[in-house]
Amino acid sequence: MIEITLPWPPTVNTYWRTFNGRVLISAKGREYRKAVADEVLIQRAAKHIDHAVKVEIKAYRPDRRRRDLDNILKALLGSMTHAGVMQDDALIEDLRVYWAKEVGGMVKVTIEGME
Repeated sequence: MIEITLPWPPTVNTYWRTFNGRVLISAKGREYRKAVADEVLIQRAAKHIDHAVKVEIKAYRPDRRRRDLDNILKALLGSMTHAGVMQDDALIEDLRVYWAKEVGGMVKVTIEGME
């Protein structure tokens, strides 16, 4: 089992940008990817998982404003893959995402192998 705490991800609306007809990761998105990679190194979570997994994400809002929970997934899962936690986020067969009651501006991720 892997447990990792990561910074609050940018929404999908700010993660991507279009430039000359190409879709690219924005500067904000690249900064987030680097922050996730740094945390993965610090927390020793680069496991390069190559099998089916179950992922649970507890999301601590940065403040009390209303947000769409699903908007955090693309940046978060893509950044974890880029940082070497797993080989591909397509390996996730069971995904649970829910709000924490507390504010904190972070996400806590638990990854378990599937049996």
